Amino acid sequence: MPSRFNRCNLSRHRFLACFVCCLAIACSPTDLHAQFGGGGGGMGGGQAQAPAAATKAKFRDHIHNRDGMALRREEGDAVVAAVQLVGNQVISSTDILAELQTRKGRFYSEETVLSDVGRLNDMGSFDHVTFETEERVTAAPGSNGNATQKSVLVTFYVRERAMVSKVIYHGDYRMNDRELSGRSGIAEGDPLSEFAIETGKRRLIDYYQEEGFNQVSIVASIGLPGDSNAVVFRINEGPKERIDDIRIEGASIVSESRLKKVIQSRGPMMGIMSYIGNVADMKKIDADVNVLASYYHNLGFLTATVGRRIEYDPTGTWLTIVFVINEGPRFSIGDVQIVGNEYVTEESLRRRLELKSNDVFSGTKMRKDIGEIVYGYGELGFIYAEVNPKTIMRDENGIVDLVYEITEGDRWKVNSIRVEIDGEPHLMRETTMLNLIEMREGDYIDRRDLETGRNRIERSNLLETNPTIAEPPDIIVKPLEGSLR
Repeated sequence: MPSRFNRCNLSRHRFLACFVCCLAIACSPTDLHAQFGGGGGGMGGGQAQAPAAATKAKFRDHIHNRDGMALRREEGDAVVAAVQLVGNQVISSTDILAELQTRKGRFYSEETVLSDVGRLNDMGSFDHVTFETEERVTAAPGSNGNATQKSVLVTFYVRERAMVSKVIYHGDYRMNDRELSGRSGIAEGDPLSEFAIETGKRRLIDYYQEEGFNQVSIVASIGLPGDSNAVVFRINEGPKERIDDIRIEGASIVSESRLKKVIQSRGPMMGIMSYIGNVADMKKIDADVNVLASYYHNLGFLTATVGRRIEYDPTGTWLTIVFVINEGPRFSIGDVQIVGNEYVTEESLRRRLELKSNDVFSGTKMRKDIGEIVYGYGELGFIYAEVNPKTIMRDENGIVDLVYEITEGDRWKVNSIRVEIDGEPHLMRETTMLNLIEMREGDYIDRRDLETGRNRIERSNLLETNPTIAEPPDIIVKPLEGSLR
């Protein structure tokens, strides 16, 4: 593909890579994946064969699988004589035994027993799980007492966690129990955990504050008379605060009305709309401080600072937010430096830049220039090139030097393109997908072509793009094994 970049001599060996293009539901590390939408099928054109019919499992294997057993050939010199459980009172023995792979009549394996301990801990119902074994020597079956065999009695000791008997929300006059239960994450039957309860309390406070109850106070406790496992959240909601007005002080370069559109916080509207959209969310207000600061930095006021002040009315329910801006000087560009480029000449890079010396600094233009450099490298196969911008303040007031640090990475070339489609093969041909991308084997990979190909595949309506049904279609670039130095 033609490029506006001027190529200079390579100072080191550049190596090739494999671009693998596969369209499939199942994710593969070396393929480009996509999902076929619709009723079923797979790849056409004789590229794949239908899978063989599943073999019916033996009844014995079926029973073992139902019991959660991992089927494998076992060997050992001792057989499990019995499995005992000690300490469970609420959790049934049936539920616990269903998690175990150590079973009566199977060969004893300490590794399996240790894995069983891990599985019981993963249930989340026990504070502590240990085991003991007792070796026994018994007569071998059918030997008339002439032969013996070793057997092992395995005993699992469990200590159950206390369970939440009920959850009570006291003092929630403006919220209902159903809303609070969903936010706290604490429900009847959950393991009783002080950490989980404290976390639930923090989530409830966050929820109230999001709804404007910034003075909320919540105390969480465990236990009631006659019920030591009850969890109680005692809530003092406080007033619901709303924004009465928003003022911005210190702005001279941008109008107050424009800045109010930049932030997320909103004041009241007219009439009955005065109670809609103006809840005082302190987290959002604090975020607006950063938004205003970033807005000014983007305009070239690199040392601008923003603060905020809250003023309450006598009722304590309506407040005025005052954002205070210290603009500082507006910076101009001194020198523009480019470092790290080896393959591409500095002159061709500079021709792509919009920001130049003596221009007023603009974050928008700087990001556009970074994109131009990145995509320019991408046209030549440097699809992982990165540009890191740095601003260096001069001693002179209002002057900043701009440095673009470039990491070129390696140059990538298409070795092969493979297409994989899961679904109904006879409904889709491989060439259909290949026609949607502009890359061909032997070409250097173009970053724009990669993104264009992804967009075309997604918008083609030929493949499933709903992430709740299948992985969305994608193009994966993978290096050939052994292609790197």
